Order: sequence, then C-alpha cells, then structure tokens
Amino acid sequence: MARRREVVLIVIALLVIVLDQVSKHYVVLYLRLGVPWNPIESLSRYVSFTYITNKGAAFGIFPTLSTFFTIVPIVVVIMILIYYRHLSNGQWAMNVGLGLQLGGALGNLIDRIRVGHVVDFIDFKVWPIFNVADSSIVIGVAILALSILRDEEKAPQQKVSSGSLEISD
Repeated sequence: MARRREVVLIVIALLVIVLDQVSKHYVVLYLRLGVPWNPIESLSRYVSFTYITNKGAAFGIFPTLSTFFTIVPIVVVIMILIYYRHLSNGQWAMNVGLGLQLGGALGNLIDRIRVGHVVDFIDFKVWPIFNVADSSIVIGVAILALSILRDEEKAPQQKVSSGSLEISD
C-alpha cells in the first residue's frame, strides 16, 4: 500500500512538471515577450497568454534575490518529502496535495536552473501573471489545508465516539 502511495505522489509530480515545462517551452517558442495573445478574442478582456520572465518570488516581488529563490524550492522539496514520509496510507488528499506542490516547486526550480528565471504566461488581468507550476502549488496548498481542517473536525468526534468522556475543542 505504501508503494502505491509513493507512485501516486511521483506520478502527480511528474505530470505537473511535464505539463509545466511543455507549456513554458511553447510559450517561449511562439509568444513574444510582453505581448498578449488571445486564442479566443471574445475572452481577451478576462484572460490572455502573456509571456513574461520572473527572477523574483511569486508575482515578481524581490527580483534581486534570484539566488535565494533558487535555494528556497530545494528546501521546500526536502520538506515535502520529509512530511510525506509521515503520512498514513489513508491520507490520499494530502498525498495529492503534496504531489502538486512537489511538481510545482520542481517545475519552477527547473526554470531557474536552466534559464535563470521563471517563465510566466497565464494572465487573468486582475491577478499577477503566473504559470502551471504556480497553479499546482496553490491548488496543492489548498488541498493540504482542507485536508488538515477536515482531520481537525474529525478529531473531536473520534474522541467522543471512542467512549471517552473527554471533550476537546
């Protein structure tokens, strides 16, 4: 069972990396830097593909700390792998969330190592431009947070249902 869990983590991370890197490859190949492209013109007010580069953190903040933001994903990957080893077999949602985060962190790390910056291109006009790896990280964090909240909600019920008179908040 643990082997199957590891396969899920690895497959999700690899799918994210492949989707992220392939999409960035086509963006760099076919889009001009800073020029929006709208495959569906009627949606151009809401979304476009705009190729930009990002040497900083999320949303381009702290662009002068590029080396620091190359080290951070390495630390994050190590922390994800350590945390993952402590999951029980029944925590599939957390496994998926960690796989998404792992793939996203590695996808952006590949960019930083390979070209010295992250390629961003998804532009919803009301939000800073981002990429597939960024989306995976955010979705993974949301899944992880919801899983933790769900587990915390179950914890008091488990104490009561086990016959204990202890009440916890």
